[in-house]
Amino acid sequence: MNHIDITMKRIVLYVIGLFFLALGVGFSIQAALGVSPVSSLAYAFALTTGLSVGIMTIVANILFIILQAILKKRIQYKEYGIQLLVTFLFGFYMDLSLYLVRLLPIPETLWARWIFLIISLFVVSIGLLGYFNAKLPLMPYDALTFVISERFQLQFTKAKITSDLVNVCVAGLICLIFIHAFGSIGIGTLVAAYFIGKILGFFMSRFQEPLKNWVNKSKQEESTNLL
Repeated sequence: MNHIDITMKRIVLYVIGLFFLALGVGFSIQAALGVSPVSSLAYAFALTTGLSVGIMTIVANILFIILQAILKKRIQYKEYGIQLLVTFLFGFYMDLSLYLVRLLPIPETLWARWIFLIISLFVVSIGLLGYFNAKLPLMPYDALTFVISERFQLQFTKAKITSDLVNVCVAGLICLIFIHAFGSIGIGTLVAAYFIGKILGFFMSRFQEPLKNWVNKSKQEESTNLL
């Protein structure tokens, strides 16, 4: 029973984390200063096709799954199936979060757009805090970074920088070719790439242990009762 309780808490943390992650991306899109490297390709697809960001998020993540299979030279049906389910959930969250953000006043001035961007940095960081601490399957983009790290024997940080750069360059190229503008790439992309890691590190140092204690509370109480 305790194991089920812990698993349910991890799922709750995971689902809420993904929602906040999508909500943060929604704020960055509405700021129109450039989205984070992780979301740049999906948003570039949305700008060039006219389809929703949620649908294009699913398409982009399916491409990331295919790249994993190519680099690993094998298809792991169970792992990729779980990633695909998470991708559909996140795609739904993306469209929902954009709908919610667009209920707010449109940021028409540069100051208002920067406020939306700053909000996005903190909201994305909160989402990542829950998402990573849930210790459940990674989304395709994050899983691909680990695959790149293993395949080319790179440190994870270097693999992360590499995957982000490639994603941003491809997204920028797509936008330049089809809409003759950088579209999803801007100063906000650089700001997100630099500050989200720092904000997440700040949150991790203060809230990671309380989150772990909350998730494992039942387990800890059981150990205390046994004593």
